[in-house]
Amino acid sequence: MRIIGLTGGIACGKSTISLTLRELGAVIVDGDVLSRELTAPGGAALPALRARFGDGIFTGEGELNRRALGQLVFTDDAARAALDDIMQPLLLERIRQAIADARNTSASICVLDMPLLYEKGLDALCDRVWCAYVPHEMQLERLMARDGFTRQEAESRIASQLPTSEKAARADIVIDTSGPIQYTKECVISLYAQENASAPC
Repeated sequence: MRIIGLTGGIACGKSTISLTLRELGAVIVDGDVLSRELTAPGGAALPALRARFGDGIFTGEGELNRRALGQLVFTDDAARAALDDIMQPLLLERIRQAIADARNTSASICVLDMPLLYEKGLDALCDRVWCAYVPHEMQLERLMARDGFTRQEAESRIASQLPTSEKAARADIVIDTSGPIQYTKECVISLYAQENASAPC
């Protein structure tokens, strides 16, 4: 089984690539989904999050207030580091289990869809890395339009990650998603066929 790391800056089109790969038959291990599972009601990360950050990041019903947590950690480096210390061991355990599960299904391609692939050293688990890329200004515009952020909020979220240009420089494959979605999908279909042809049995 070949393991492909899929990364890219926030709002750079990674989700379109991931969805296309899923449609083509790849097993997708989605870091955002795993994080949400860990922080959903009853999730394994909630006790540690409450102990570290207090009741202010929870709703009256006891659910995690993601917006409140986001506003806290994206303006405070120490808080973001504390969040990482809580989440990363739990995430790594889930990721390793998901890879093992994919091997048991005899999948030929497993994709680690991880926005912080390089930041967390998860590229060490991968045979190759693909990176979704758009120019910085387009990334800003997409993020503000998608999530309703101010320019300052969008900039702070982008700044919390490794620059997309650096991710692209380190990746094996760079997919520019600034064009039409159909063009991106056609690129992914072609690249997937190449990867699948060379994947070990």
